Amino acid sequence: MALHENLHFDPERFSGVVRLFPLPNLVLFPHVLQPLHIFEPRYCAMLEEALATDQQIALAVLAAGWEEDYEGRPAVRPVACLGQVATHVRLPDGRHNVLLAGVARVTLGAELPATTTFRRAAATICVDRYPSKLVPTRETLTRRLFTAFRDALPNTPEAQTPLAQLLSKDIDLGVLTDIVAYTLDLPLSRKADLLAECDVYKRAIRLLEYLATPTADEKIGFPPDFSAN
Repeated sequence: MALHENLHFDPERFSGVVRLFPLPNLVLFPHVLQPLHIFEPRYCAMLEEALATDQQIALAVLAAGWEEDYEGRPAVRPVACLGQVATHVRLPDGRHNVLLAGVARVTLGAELPATTTFRRAAATICVDRYPSKLVPTRETLTRRLFTAFRDALPNTPEAQTPLAQLLSKDIDLGVLTDIVAYTLDLPLSRKADLLAECDVYKRAIRLLEYLATPTADEKIGFPPDFSAN
């Protein structure tokens, strides 16, 4: 689902430090909303601190081999998605249901000392890039990607109506690539690579290639699943 228009993120006020919420099977992108069910004590503590301060947590993707040290500090991929809490429900037993809005790509730096049960890391915002020499192709890529995405989605009102409403607006190519990358049921490694790509044209071209030649286990998933930690 697309990011709510009223949610505001100011990059100028970003602290440069993120709370890490590393997951093995979910890649969040800017401009979309992800439901989460948070129940592990360390991540409940992470969320409580976020709710009391800047409302932000960063969804990171665990690197290969995480199974051997899940309770510790397993390695994560170097680019994460900074998320901002859009809505939150605290359940009677201490668990949480959260709707998290992706607001920015962040490149992760060194992790901070372990002074809390959850992890923190230095981070810098990765801004979308549009190479100036390719400006004339921007409109063409937007049109091609929109058409390919529309054709790939199930021909049902549940899938097509929200897409038509969203794309009836003058949507930016970078926003469109993130919505498509999030919605497609791509292999995790492909999604992580798309998240890490800040060159919007390269991201769009890669997505068009994926839509043209899907892998055997690839399908379109709509709406996205609810995710638990």
